[in-house]
Amino acid sequence: MASADSLTVPDAPALTDAPLPPQATGPNAAIRERLAACARDADLSGEPDRRALALLRETGLLGLALPYEYGGTGADAHGLNTAVEQIAQVNASASIMLFQHYAVSARILEHGSPALRRRLLPRLARGDWLAASAWSETGAGANKKHLSTTARRTPDGGWVLDGAKSFTTSAGLADIYLVLAQTEEPAAGAAPDTGYGSAGQTFFLVPADTPGLEPDTSLRLTGMRGSATGFVSVHDCHVPDTARLGAVGAAASIIAGVRDSGATLGAVSVGLAQAALDLAHEHAERRGLTAQQAVRHRLVDIAGEVEAARAVVERTGRRTAPDPGIATLHSKLFASSAAERVVNAVERLLGSAGYVASNEINRYGRDARAVALMGPTNDLCKELVSLTWNR
Repeated sequence: MASADSLTVPDAPALTDAPLPPQATGPNAAIRERLAACARDADLSGEPDRRALALLRETGLLGLALPYEYGGTGADAHGLNTAVEQIAQVNASASIMLFQHYAVSARILEHGSPALRRRLLPRLARGDWLAASAWSETGAGANKKHLSTTARRTPDGGWVLDGAKSFTTSAGLADIYLVLAQTEEPAAGAAPDTGYGSAGQTFFLVPADTPGLEPDTSLRLTGMRGSATGFVSVHDCHVPDTARLGAVGAAASIIAGVRDSGATLGAVSVGLAQAALDLAHEHAERRGLTAQQAVRHRLVDIAGEVEAARAVVERTGRRTAPDPGIATLHSKLFASSAAERVVNAVERLLGSAGYVASNEINRYGRDARAVALMGPTNDLCKELVSLTWNR
């Protein structure tokens, strides 16, 4: 379990240049089957999917976003999106936990001090620790402005955090949280308004067992029910200055740079769309419907939606667009909308079979809708794209 001391005590494990074993590049059939079973169980119970997390640790997939020198696999954004898509096909909740872990790992790699990287990244790469983002909060809006969570300096040079975060994925499961807080001293020359976050906000890495940090998983969602999405509060939560990620007041510029990485939540949507398409094919073949031209043509139309979404996500991951950040926003918008259209089309094709509560198409639909609401939400994505037109 993570502890506050782990941010300051130089007890990092030895680094390695050796890549992880082959299974770290993607789940094999047996793992996929077990993850699918976990998804079905967690959807019924609404409880955090601890078994799926254990499987992610077992596969080595948690280290995909980090280079060999920290014990990772050194995958690029395209590789990360592919892994997230493959997991989403069988367990969307697990894919969201994985995506968030990758996002925090990458921010530490990009903005952490050499000492912080050496102390944290090997643990994250091995899967000993799971990372989560604690950015959202009630009243701050999708653009994360007007935060009520604050961080103030202490006489010893550290910080004390106070506030509450909502809709935090992996709440109660994560070993370390990337917490967004309003600080009292914005950095000089802070970045202008980027549409997401604001000047004077700072990121802090807070280990799960830091006194004052409390997760609450009582939130019950309609979709992504195994993702442990809940609340995280920080009250009189003391952390050293070494827990700070990036410059004081510079969180907005870090957030703005996230979309340039090429990693996209659209990959989750593509995985869900592919799962729905596979379900449609299985249904059609089992019922002998592929003999009907109309059914075959409907399946072709649905497959076209999936392929188009996958192409947009792949372009984003390869960072070949003139503006990779804008491409990332478009990929989330298009893929999440496409996934909902695909699920709706498959529901109609299934007919009364899809109206049975136990049919997995219903879970796919609820999970697909959740992606549109994740940060940046689809409405905020549109705002972030259109803001560039006025500059």
